[in-house]
Amino acid sequence: MVSIKNKKACIFLDRDGVINYERGEHTFLVKDFIINEGLFEALTVLKNRGYIFIIITNQSGIALNKYTVNDMEECHKYLIAKAKQANIHFEEIYYCPHHPSVSKCLCRKPDSLLLEKAIDKYNVDIHKSWFIGDKLRDMQAAEKLGVNHLLINPNKNINEILHLIA
Repeated sequence: MVSIKNKKACIFLDRDGVINYERGEHTFLVKDFIINEGLFEALTVLKNRGYIFIIITNQSGIALNKYTVNDMEECHKYLIAKAKQANIHFEEIYYCPHHPSVSKCLCRKPDSLLLEKAIDKYNVDIHKSWFIGDKLRDMQAAEKLGVNHLLINPNKNINEILHLIA
């Protein structure tokens, strides 16, 4: 059994609209993957407070054949490289490739399977952790598990909400 002392505080982040610019359509090309202003500065502050970072994202464009897993992974490689330059590390990027019109799943937010997997794998303390998202479904996934959550406007500089995170 894992000791409560070893549990980690985590910031869960939605991708489109929180990490990168929400364009109103699927973002799957690196040239369109624009990292939101202030992201790495805010994550640096949170890292210094002891948080780890995990991304939880719905990527339904894969199921809809709008782009491939490889397209998405290229965007993620770009993000990871930019984060590394800023001395930021994402523990993992969890994604749901499904769409309700194609298949049913438990990993697509507002369901919480991806969040549950991350919490278990990284020994996350849900009471000290936060989910930052720009959609109601992000909040619903967090609520199902008792994770603190903050709903922001898409593309908001998250430095503006740091005071809300303990």
